[in-house]
Amino acid sequence: MTSFRTACFGLALALTAGAAQADSWTLDGAASKLAFGSIKFNDLGEVHSFKSIDGTVGADGAVALGIDLSSVETNIDIRNERMIEYVFKNAPRAAIDAQIDMAVLDAVAVGDSTVMEVDGNLELLGVEVPLYGDLFIMRLAEDKVMVTTDSMIFLSTADAEIDPGVDKLMELASLPNIVRAVPVTLRLMFEADGTSG
Repeated sequence: MTSFRTACFGLALALTAGAAQADSWTLDGAASKLAFGSIKFNDLGEVHSFKSIDGTVGADGAVALGIDLSSVETNIDIRNERMIEYVFKNAPRAAIDAQIDMAVLDAVAVGDSTVMEVDGNLELLGVEVPLYGDLFIMRLAEDKVMVTTDSMIFLSTADAEIDPGVDKLMELASLPNIVRAVPVTLRLMFEADGTSG
């Protein structure tokens, strides 16, 4: 779950690139996607996602992202319920915060892109996990930026301290193993809230 948070900071960067004059940016949750994978039986992979994510980037470069943990979608209802109960402990949200340099992306013109390394912090179930990753940022319009993972990002379930929950999933599903390195991808769309001349 570390990777999906990493992705979040990238979107913040993207916002700044779009328009240096923007007071703040807001994530378009409907156009954004945070997906993560799981691997069981050593070679059977499945793709999951969160249906509800939100976020903002302030004029000072402060990034605040939120993930609605109850919106996890594994494409199997009982597995969704087990993830929420045993892995996420019925916690409502996970949060990611980061600080970006709002001047870094000012030079990115509409239609241009850049790759940046971003780091921040993920808070999940009271555990703080440092996050970092390379993100591909494209300015689609003066007031719109898209951020995606530039390469595969992996989250360690041990670092996030959710191994006991994963162990419970294995037990309930009678699985011999679940790989503890979680691949994460993201597509984040940000829009400027307003501009100041």
